[in-house]
This record gives sequence, C-alpha cells and structure tokens, in this order.
Amino acid sequence: MSAAGPEWRASEEEIARLVGARHGDPFGLLGLHEAAGGMALRAFVPGALRLEARPLAGKAIPLERRGDEGFFEAFLSGVTERFRYRLHAANAGGDWEFDDPYGFGPVLGPLDDHLMAEGTHRRLFERLGAHAMRHEGTGGVHFALWAPNAERVSVVGDFNRWDGRTHQMRRRVDSGIWELFAPGVGEGTNYKYEIVGADGTLLPLKADPFGFGAELRPSTASVVTGTDDFSWTDAAYLETRAQGEARRAPLSIYEVHLGSWRRHDDGGFQTYDELAEQLIPYVVDLGFSAIELLPVSEHPLDISWGYQPIGLFAPTRRFGDPRGFARFVDRAHAAGIAVILDWVPAHFPTDPHGLSHFDGTALYEHRDPRQGFHPDWNTAIYNFGRREVVNYLTANALYWLERFHIDGLRVDAVASMLYLDYSRRSGEWIPNPDGSNDNREAAAFLRHVNRLAYGEHPGIVTIAEESTAWSGVSRPVHEGGLGFGFKWNMGWMHDTLDYFSHEPVHRRWHHGELSFSLVYAFSENFILPLSHDEVVHGKGSLLARMPGDGWQKFANLRALYGFMWGHPGKKLLFMGQEFAQGEEWNCNRGLEWHLVGRDQHRGVQALVRDLNLLYREQPALHARDCEGEGFRWIVIDDADQSVFAWLRDGGDGRPIAVVCNLTPVPRLQYRVGLPFVGRWREVINTDAAIYGGSGMGNFGAVQAEAAPSHGFPASATLTLPPLAAIFLHYIPE
Repeated sequence: MSAAGPEWRASEEEIARLVGARHGDPFGLLGLHEAAGGMALRAFVPGALRLEARPLAGKAIPLERRGDEGFFEAFLSGVTERFRYRLHAANAGGDWEFDDPYGFGPVLGPLDDHLMAEGTHRRLFERLGAHAMRHEGTGGVHFALWAPNAERVSVVGDFNRWDGRTHQMRRRVDSGIWELFAPGVGEGTNYKYEIVGADGTLLPLKADPFGFGAELRPSTASVVTGTDDFSWTDAAYLETRAQGEARRAPLSIYEVHLGSWRRHDDGGFQTYDELAEQLIPYVVDLGFSAIELLPVSEHPLDISWGYQPIGLFAPTRRFGDPRGFARFVDRAHAAGIAVILDWVPAHFPTDPHGLSHFDGTALYEHRDPRQGFHPDWNTAIYNFGRREVVNYLTANALYWLERFHIDGLRVDAVASMLYLDYSRRSGEWIPNPDGSNDNREAAAFLRHVNRLAYGEHPGIVTIAEESTAWSGVSRPVHEGGLGFGFKWNMGWMHDTLDYFSHEPVHRRWHHGELSFSLVYAFSENFILPLSHDEVVHGKGSLLARMPGDGWQKFANLRALYGFMWGHPGKKLLFMGQEFAQGEEWNCNRGLEWHLVGRDQHRGVQALVRDLNLLYREQPALHARDCEGEGFRWIVIDDADQSVFAWLRDGGDGRPIAVVCNLTPVPRLQYRVGLPFVGRWREVINTDAAIYGGSGMGNFGAVQAEAAPSHGFPASATLTLPPLAAIFLHYIPE
C-alpha cells in the first residue's frame, strides 16, 4: 500500500477542526473514504504514537502520524471496496486494540428521520437513547439524541476518558438527530453528551434525555441500561386488566413516597426488592387495590420528592436499577395490585445537566420566559407547540406503560398546563390572539397522550390533578374532553378538611361544606384524594388537624374516613394516614411505625382495612361512583345536629345507607328514611370498640318498617354514635 498524490490527504485546516472538536462532519473525514486510485483511511487516536489498521483478513496497514495530537492516515492503492478492520495503537506505555467507531455505518434510517420530524414516532424510545446491540456483526452501544441546533455532539464516558474529541457523532440533517455506534461499549457504562452550541459555546455536559438508567445522586451521568429484556410473569393479570371498566370497579389507592415509607435502621433507602417484600403484602392486607408512587423518574434532589425530574425514562437509582423496579411491578401484579405512577410533563428543572437550553437554544422549553418559565417552582415549561417535544413526552408515557407494565399515570399539576396565566400577573403572560388564557397547545398534547395511552394499552387509567373548573377533564376525547379516566376532586378535599378542622360546636355553620361536593360529584369521574400535599408544609398530619381532645381527634379521623369511603368517588389515601400518623410527613425519614403498636392507631388501621373490604365487595359503594343514579340524599338539612345521611345504590338491589353524626353528642331514636322494609345490617360503625371507639351502636342491625320518611316508603330509628359514621346494608329476605 503506497502513498499517492497529495489530493487524498486531509488538509491541515480539517485536521485542526477535528482535533479541536469543531469539525462539522467527522464521518466525512474519519474512517474509509474513496479517493482517486484507491481509498483513504483516517483515524484519530489521542495519545497514540503508532497506529495500524488490521483488517479481519489480510496484512496490517500502518498509518502515518500527522502532528502531535493523534491524527493518522494512509492511502490504500487499488482498494475499491470497504472492509472491516480493527485499530492497533501503541505508545511508550503499551499498546491496545479496538474497533474504530468511524468504520461503521448508521443505525437509524430515513423513516426515523421522517417520523421524528413529523412528531409521530410512537416508539421513539427504541431509537433514541443508548442501546446495547450488535451492529454489522460487532457488539457495542448505539447512542442517539436530538440536538438540531448543535454545531457538534460527542458522546463521552468511562470508555473514552470523557474526551469529547474521540466519539464525535454523525448528524442526520433531516431530523436534527445525532448518532454513533460505539463498538466495545456495553451495559453499565456511564456517559453524557458533550455539546457545542451553534454559536460555538461548549455547554455543560448533558445527561441523556432518553437515558434508561442513571447514576446515584449527587452524580448525574446516564448509564447504559437495557429495559426490554425483563421476564414478566403477569400476562394473566394484564389480560384481565384489559377487560375491565375502571369507572365501575373499586379503586382504592395507597399513595406512597418510596424514599420515606420505611427506612433502614441507619437511615438508608430500601431497595425496590425490599419494598416489594414489605410494601406489597402490607397494601394487600389493608385491602387497597392500587399503589400510586410519587414520581420515580430520576431526579437530582431528594426533597423534591421526584417532582423535579431530570431523567424521565430512568427509574431512580436511589432504590436500585430498572430491573429491580420491574420486579416490584411484577410482584404487585402477582398480588393483584395495580401500580400507578405520578408523571410530570408540566415542568422540568434547569439543572445544567438537564434539558434546559439543551443544544444551546431553548429546545424543549419556550424561549420567552412568559411562556417557558414557571414562577412557582423556578423551572422551565415544555414547549407543547413543538412536535418533537410532544413526541418526546408522549413516547415517555407509552414507555412506562409498555416497558414497565404500569397500570396508570397520574399527571401532576395539570391546571398549570392548561392556563397561560397560571400563577402570573398581568403582563407576565402572552394571551391567545383572541385574548383568552387557555393553553390550547397543552390541551391538545394531553388529548393526544390520553388517546394513544388508552388506544395502545386497554385497561390502564390516566388521572389528572386538576384544581380548576376546566370542563370535560375526564370526558373522552371524541366527546370534546381531555380524555383522562379520572380527575382528583380537589374541591371535595378542601371543603371536607376545612369542615373537619372546625370544633363540632361550630360545624352547624359550615354544614354546606360537606354537602356542596354532591352538586358536582358526577360532572367528572372523580377520585377523592387525601394526598401527600395535605400533610406537609406546616399543615400537620390528618390526625393533628382534627379538633378536640385525644379521644375526639381519633373519633373525628375515623368519621372522616367513614364519610370518605361512603361518598361517591374512588379513594386515595397517603401513606401513614391509614394508622393515624402523628407527625407531619417528613420525606427524610420513615413513617412512625411504632405507633401501630398502640390501640388507637391500630384501631384506625383496622377501620381502613374494613372500609376497603366493604368498598371492594359491595357494588353499592363502587359500581356507580361516577353516576348520579347511584346516590340519593336522605338527610341533608339537619345542620343543627350536624347529621348527614345518604343512600348508595349499585343496581344490585342491595343498597347501603351511610349516616354520619359529626358532633360528640349521641343521637338516640334518630329516624331516617329507607327504600325497603326489612333488615338493614350495620356493616361499619366507626365508633366500634375494635376501632378505638366507645362501642355505641345498633347491635348489628336495624329493622325498617313501613313508615314513610324523608321521601322514602320505609324508615328506621337509629342510635347515632358520637363523631361517627355508620353503614347500613340492606339484606333482602
């Protein structure tokens, strides 16, 4: 192989740009390239003094070293076809051999470019990110990311000493995607992207927006991780799930922050596997049907609880690797428990290794801070009008549902997405051309996600945390709604907690707070949430918010739970409140598990267990949670005695009457109307001694007689215990 004329040689200018990591097309320079009379072979190996190419068949080819930075080239006279080769380098410290990343062709194709540019690539997570694979017969990792405005992108990591000069990526002009196959790299490799913006500025190293694994904080690199090879055992569960109708099924959710449910004695986190061993049986025992997890997407700060996500595709490393999280979900499904994730597309943090100004421009966010900056959280807001951004977020939602078999997504802070002026004063936001304040791009995005999620994964649920009166949040998209399955009933939560915070002697003046929720209870498919937001930031625990002495606090809390489980709507309770946690939730330590050893706390726990059992087994309490036909008031106007009574009907001929006395004064011989003459069994009494109450009640049942009352053809006289709710179940002869 002899040298030819100088026309095949790289120019000094090109070499300087490459060595300076400012070459716009490294694949156009490095590797094998046709030249007059043969081919030119070029390589860049910093630190090498000698370099030769070793074809898989044939003799070694020495390359000429040009300059001191490690650029080599050779002319291969008469060679007309490409061939596979390895590079063998040497210096004073030894020698090493490796595959040249510039000897491999692209992995992505024109269809990927088209779908990405169009914003319709539903399986984007299969193409972008870091994927261990075999390409052209060689094992390695394919890296790909979207950075259309970058001048240069390199993947850096443990495998190249974090040197951005050595793995400069190929730009796909039609889509703005950069890609590189890195031979010899494998799973477990730490990596980031080194990006030079269009103005030539070298940006802080960026984690992979599609990173499937991440380092444990405070480290911030992405980790090459497979998420498509887990051996699932939940096929029967998923098949059953697909046949269900969530609106008519019992849904009782236990909301959990994995980092503080239970800690090790030394304060360390439990792993996904340890949580599966302890948390899932606990949830089963208490009768909940679902676990909702505060965000598990990777996030840099523990006290953000996950609501400042950096790695949307990576289960947080705090508790283990992605396979550990998959085992947690699989174990939950084996126990019949659904897993719902909090999902945060409303905003993202501006940490330098994250999405903010990703390629030197406002790529994922709006450039104008009136649209792209969130004043409440000092975070950036996604640009929902950009197809590629919508594609990224949509692919993420589908990723969790597909790769981790998640049963639902609870979407955080939906109200902040729907209004252009959310938490902004005049002049701090940009209205629509007609002056309106609805964020039409965000609404279109939510409809798009819901349509795809339900279409591709039958049986899942999506849930909106939406605190305004936006119409049709849980109405199907084809009927003009946003397409969510459920909406948190924030109005019920605020009114109910406010009512119960008042001393009973004053409750007559707040009677309407408990009845008002039934004015709109069936306008959406509601979930009644007593969530983490209600036990932080100085609000105290639910128990601490109840008035009265120690006994009355527990009685009030039990009555609150009775009211909640009897009220139309699915249920959600934050961890610790099921046994009456005494202190406000602290994310830096585990729950007060020692309290379960005390009678009053154990009584509350037993009540929650029995409420869940009754709710799950009796259609009257769940089948028409979202339909007005399943509810009828019996007593709504007895403000002087703070008594409420209503009927729940599941359409099976076995209704349940719920009666609440929300003062500490027992009500004897209290008559309530009922639809049927006969025996009504007292199936729940929150004042029962087993729950820590006084034990006052109706001796297990009452007999309704043909004496009309409250608009019903029958009635019964009841003993209403103090600060208590009772459930009466009709038992036909």
